[in-house]
Amino acid sequence: MRFPSFPTIIRAFHTVTNTTSAFARSSAPNSLGRTIYSSPQRAILYRSMPNIPFLGSFFGSSSNMADNTNYPVSKPEGEWQTQLSPEQFRILRKKGTEMPGSGEYDKHYPTAGVYSCAGCSAPLYKANHKFDSGCGWPAFWDAVPGAVGQRPDPGLGMMRTEIVCNNCGGHLGHIFKGEKFGNPKDERHCVNSVSINFDSNDKN
Repeated sequence: MRFPSFPTIIRAFHTVTNTTSAFARSSAPNSLGRTIYSSPQRAILYRSMPNIPFLGSFFGSSSNMADNTNYPVSKPEGEWQTQLSPEQFRILRKKGTEMPGSGEYDKHYPTAGVYSCAGCSAPLYKANHKFDSGCGWPAFWDAVPGAVGQRPDPGLGMMRTEIVCNNCGGHLGHIFKGEKFGNPKDERHCVNSVSINFDSNDKN
């Protein structure tokens, strides 16, 4: 694992102590890359997820999926550990976070297909839901109807909204609204790549 740079550590410290951290988007014309929707130059809130792997583990992995929801797919923790890779288990079942920019699907922009839950294979997002937010994690502006649940996620001195798979309760990431990316719902589902799989042949 590459050790984070000093500036990255300072940014993370600022996030933890002041609850917010913003990074200005580049003003270069090509900085939007393959962004589906045009958006004004604005700050990206990196408070969506911890920025450094060991901090993500410290803050994101210490609590269990503590809720009383009865999901259609429900397994003992030991069974999830057997089924999932250690990183999948850390994120899906322990609310962990992958390092920004490191995920398989961060810069993945297919024209068709479906992203499904890595824990239970339930379809979650369509390819045309995905857009380039520049946040370092896969971003979606909508989900398959009824596939993704939301719940309050207090911590790090702030209140965020967690998103989970409605079929198994697996942690996907967090949702942010009103960021003015120009998408139809003005939402950003900030999802860990580890939490999802992609099937280009799925027409769901």
